[in-house]
Amino acid sequence: MLSIAMAKKKKLQSGFELGGIAPNILLKHVENTAPFIFTGELDTSGQMRAYIEKLRLYKKNLKSLSQINLSEYFHICLSAHWSTAGTFVPTDVDNQIREGLWKHKSIKKHIERMTELTIESWSWDYRQVTNRISYNINNEQVLSTHEGTWLSVAIGAYCALKKYEMEDLAKSIQDVILAEIKKEEDLLEQLRKDRDHINMIRTAPLVAHNFGDLDRVMVQWDMHESDEFCKSIYKLGHIVNPQYNPLLVYAGKVNKEFTAKENHRHMAMRQPKCLRKSSDFLIPVGPFMDEWGSIIGNSKKLDLQEKAEIVNALYDGYKRQEEAFGYIRAFHAIIATLDGGLKELEEFISFDVLSELKSSEFFKESLTSKKEFEQSYIDRLSKFECPSTGIVF
Repeated sequence: MLSIAMAKKKKLQSGFELGGIAPNILLKHVENTAPFIFTGELDTSGQMRAYIEKLRLYKKNLKSLSQINLSEYFHICLSAHWSTAGTFVPTDVDNQIREGLWKHKSIKKHIERMTELTIESWSWDYRQVTNRISYNINNEQVLSTHEGTWLSVAIGAYCALKKYEMEDLAKSIQDVILAEIKKEEDLLEQLRKDRDHINMIRTAPLVAHNFGDLDRVMVQWDMHESDEFCKSIYKLGHIVNPQYNPLLVYAGKVNKEFTAKENHRHMAMRQPKCLRKSSDFLIPVGPFMDEWGSIIGNSKKLDLQEKAEIVNALYDGYKRQEEAFGYIRAFHAIIATLDGGLKELEEFISFDVLSELKSSEFFKESLTSKKEFEQSYIDRLSKFECPSTGIVF
């Protein structure tokens, strides 16, 4: 996460007492990790993409930030996090939007608007700002890690509303949380029905992430045992709950078995700043990263030196996490796009690193074809029996 400059209870001209990151600094952090937000690369038209346009408008008119109130600051934080959650360095406002702002001394005047924004954000279109996506082909619904962020904000809103005994608004949030759970259940059911092994493996870490976020915030608010609704949705990715589809637990186990070591914070990939040039380069769910590697290798937005820097980072990331096979697949695809293969990048890679890479398990594994690699995962998933549910795909 980006480090943040904390203002000490600074009052804006509007009278809003700011205890978190100053909004102008937050916009700088967004620009650092996702400069394409402000370059006109993205389509910001329509209500469901208006959160991106909001950041662009404030960037052009920084003075107006001094006039914001609590709910508008919350809106800016949501917009910033939605815009960067799929990048290499997401903005560090998680605790603000999950808890801190819901406990602000001015919350009672703004809680209805903040609840409205939370419900609205469930439908925000984030497809341009993340590559960690799965689709339900039956109804075209999209799933990403953004739903985990949304669940964590929504359950924070629910806890705040219950604290202030605003039962009707709490029920409205509860209903949308249940709708999100159903959406994720439906996607897993569709993938199983379609016998789509690869997308089941790709989706499992998204679901595991999302319910992990939900659990953490219920614990953060100390509501996982004291509130009946929270108790009913706690640990859905870990413990079979008769009210919900056991595929939620199955997905958690598939993630642990197949992808848990793939989809971490990608610390090594933060080094090549060239990857931040475009939304085209946002990293996907591992280990199926061949298509992403091809985009990198074929891109005219990157020169050979930059592609070599990315290869260095992929190898470094693999050494940090030896079961990060997605980095191998990305390397395989990048090299395949170059007429001269790895030789085209050798002048930009130090001799010792190049020598080590060529004799490594990383390089040996990269010789496996995409078809062979994916078939190995299909075969493994076909044989996998979930220890908690007994489900076999």
